[in-house]
Parts: sequence; structure tokens; C-alpha cells
Amino acid sequence: MKKKLLTAAALLMLVVPGLAACSKDTPAASDTKTGQTTTQAAAIKQEVTANLKGEPYTLDPAFASDSTSYWVIDHLYEGLYRYNDKGELVEGAAEKIEISPDGKTYTFHIRKGLKWSNGDALTAKDFEFAWKRVLDPQTAAYEPSALYYIEGAEEYNTGKGPLDKVKISTPDEYTLVVGLKNPASFFPKVAIGRPYLPVNPKVVQADKNWAGEAKSIVTNGAYKVGAWEHNNELTLAKNDQYWEKDAVTMETVHFKMVNDATTAYQMYKTGKLDLIDTLPTDVIEQEKGKDEYKAVADFGVYTYTFNTSAEPFNNAKIRRAFTMAIDREAITNNITKGDQKAAYGYVAYGVTTPSGKDFRDEVAPYYSNDPAEAKKLLEEGMKEQGWSTLPAVTLKYSTGETHKKVAEALQEMFRKNLGVEIKLEHQEWKTYIDTYKQMNFQIARMGWTGSYLDPLAVLELYTSKSSSNFTKWENAKYDQLIEQARVEQDQEKRNKLLHEAEDVLMAELPIIPVYFYTQNYLNSKKIEGIQYSVTREPDFRQAKKVAE
Repeated sequence: MKKKLLTAAALLMLVVPGLAACSKDTPAASDTKTGQTTTQAAAIKQEVTANLKGEPYTLDPAFASDSTSYWVIDHLYEGLYRYNDKGELVEGAAEKIEISPDGKTYTFHIRKGLKWSNGDALTAKDFEFAWKRVLDPQTAAYEPSALYYIEGAEEYNTGKGPLDKVKISTPDEYTLVVGLKNPASFFPKVAIGRPYLPVNPKVVQADKNWAGEAKSIVTNGAYKVGAWEHNNELTLAKNDQYWEKDAVTMETVHFKMVNDATTAYQMYKTGKLDLIDTLPTDVIEQEKGKDEYKAVADFGVYTYTFNTSAEPFNNAKIRRAFTMAIDREAITNNITKGDQKAAYGYVAYGVTTPSGKDFRDEVAPYYSNDPAEAKKLLEEGMKEQGWSTLPAVTLKYSTGETHKKVAEALQEMFRKNLGVEIKLEHQEWKTYIDTYKQMNFQIARMGWTGSYLDPLAVLELYTSKSSSNFTKWENAKYDQLIEQARVEQDQEKRNKLLHEAEDVLMAELPIIPVYFYTQNYLNSKKIEGIQYSVTREPDFRQAKKVAE
């Protein structure tokens, strides 16, 4: 993760055949000057094969929570906003957007003639249906709190207010009017999120498992599901009903589901995969510097989550002891090896503040690797709890080479630095997601990437109202600071509030930040124009295959 201070425009990255390792922010522009004639290019079948690593948890935007699902969903659906090929946030399904002078009312004018992949007309009412479906307590959607910016949304979702008080209305089929509780200049960045994507009401109401098979899923984005062999391969086909289909250059996307990094690497080397985003750690050094290698910084952090209601992590000193027992540089230098940076705070690098500095660089590290202090804190925490022996600890993680190596490293660090023996338990991704959401763990691996480039995007995950807070940790001061930051219009004051919120989070440590993400890719020279982002997975819409 880079520390260099960059504006959003400067963060844009040009994707060229050389693919030099560099950073990126929003999806990048692309250069596809190959010297080919139009006839030659047309003769090449436009398809790309990437590795999804595993079965997506869901392709229903209301329930998606993980990058595996998001990668597919972002190709299947389009919301009111979208990113263009220059990485700019522009109108998507909405052709015109009006904002009231007080910043609280957004009027979206939906493009006429939009269609779902099955030919049904897409209207403003489909967005209204989708958003209210996410908010409906009976739906039990993953992230209804993402819509709490809307007046009446939180009250309805939590059973404290009626549906008719939710300020989402459709005066006609092509107009969506949304009333916010408070002005939020960053609302467009929020509204590009997956909970804001539309779904087809007729399809959803007719089949509760509509998003589970290729034959039943209906989409409105650049692609539709062409075929789905569960746990093996998912194929996306260009959606001929998409309003901007002529701008979509990649016709077919094949997602393989190969969880083992070494197997995927071998498939890439033999031409069976065009893109991999996880390299075996023992080959990263030899691939660095090659044309096909790419290191891309993410606005995210690799963490371990504490269940703060489960012994022994119901004690803050014991949580800090485990945090300070970790040698993060040993992990980034000897295990991940892909330019990741040790995390001594929660908000990743990449956000330029009003001072001109990076948000991360404005404060000192919140902790260090200090075995002696860690041991002392552990003893103090055990004394506070009246324990002569620490309750048994099981650390859970999802299957994957890097996850396994990091978990084993933590196990050894806790043994060496704390004198604590922990057990390790791993699960396949779909099972693990359910385990995590059910908070059936003491300490468990998880990573978070902000949906937009702002500290609020990741800090708000840990409020007591957040649908993404699986720590069982609540702090009234933290909630208040985040709420103030949401509505504060003075950017310097807002930045101060966000730092104060991170201070509280890092004092209590319901999570262990380990390192800030840098994603390592191998991108075949045959595929050009893939767009990369610090907040999203690679985008294939404007990619081109230039050689067989």
C-alpha cells in the first residue's frame, strides 16, 4: 500500500501491455494499441478466463458480502451510478440526477428503454422495490444499514417506523426521488454500492432461489449468466439487452473456481487462465519485474475479528495482548511477500486529508510488536477476569494458502510471545461466511475493503448499527463520532472526528489489523484493458483479447 499523497485523478492508472507494477484508485483507463487491423482483431474470439477461487456466496445483491460474490455481481448489475473507462463516477441507469439546494433530496431520472436480460422493462419502481426489499426486516439482507442515510430507512428496518415513512418514491416509471436524513456530499459514492443495485420484482417474487442458477437469474448490467457449473465454473455472456452493449468489448467471461494458488498458477502458466489474483508466495519474487506481473494497492486491511462476548476476548487487555504479540513485518516480508504494508492502525493508506497528508500518516502507530508488554497485558487481563488459566482458544480462517500460512504464523507467535497454545480450524469459503456471520468464533480471519475511498467507508463498519459489525463490540462514543462525521460539512472538522473515532476503535481493539492489502496479479499479454480499482475487483467490460 502506497503512502504517496495523490489526488483521485492522479491515482488513475493506465493499463498498458507492459503492465508495470503500480498503484491504482478507481477503475483505470486502458490502452489497446496493438497494431492490429480491425479485421484481425475481429477474428479473435473475445473471451477471458479468470480465477474466482471458489463458489460465490450469492449473486443476489441483497445478500452479498464478500469479494468473490462482488466480482461477479459487479459485472451483472448496474445501479444509478457506474464507473466509466476513465475511472470516473458517472450516471448509470440514471441519465440525469438532480440534487436539491439543501443537499437532502436526490431526483434520479431513469433512462427510457432500459431492459432486464429477460426483456422486461426496467423502471424506477424496480429500484424502489430493491431498496425497500433490502430494508424489509423479513428479508434479513446483509447490509441494510448502507441505506440508513435515507430518511425513515433505519426506523423501518429496525421495526421502529412504518414503510410509508421511508423517503423513497416513484412519481412515475422513470423518476426516483430519495430524501436523505442529512446532506451527504459523498452519497453518490455510497449509492454505487451493492445494496443499492436493482432487482427484477417479478423474478424475485416468483422464485426465492432466483439468483441460484443460470436459467433463473435476471440481470441489468453488461453481462448475464450464460452457464453455471457449481463449484467448478461460472460463465458470463454479454447482455444483448444492456443499454450500452456496444461499448462492452469483452464478449464472454469464464470464472474458474480453483482455490489452490499453486494449481491456479500452473493453469496460468499453461494458458488455461488469463488472470490470477493470488500467487503462490514462493513465486512472487521471481515474477516481480516481469511484464505480466502487477501489484495493485487496495483500500483495505487484512484483519482478525474478535468475538468480544466470547472468553477470553471479552477482556480488552487480552485483546491488546494478542495484538501486540504479532510481528507484522515477519508476515509481510516472509509470507505474503507482495508489497503489503504492516498495519499499525485500521484505515489504509490512500486518503488525502485537508492537510495534504495521508490520513494514515497523520497519527502515530497505535501499537507495536512488544512481547514483554503483551505478556504483561495478558497477565493483567487474566487477573481482572479471575482466571489462573486462559480459556482455550480456537482461531478460524477460510481455506487458502496465504490464510493458512498467516494463521500458522500467528499460532507460533502467540505460543512464543504469550505462552498460549491455540487451535486452528479452517473452512471452505461458503461455509466460513455463514460461520462468520453467525459469529460462531472466538477469533476469525476477515478482510475489509472500503466501498469508496474515505475513512468513513471502513470505520462505519464497527458502529453498533452496522450490519457488518460481527464483533459484538459496541461503544456509544464511537457511534456518536461516526454519526457526527457523516453530517459534518467542514472537512477539517470531519477529518478530526474520523481520527477520534479510529482512536476509540484502536483503544478497544475488537479487531486485529495485520496488514494493508496489495493485490498481486498475473495478467496475460493476450488480454489488454482490464481495469483495476482500490475498492473493486478487476473489470472486464472494456478489456480486449489481442492474441489467441
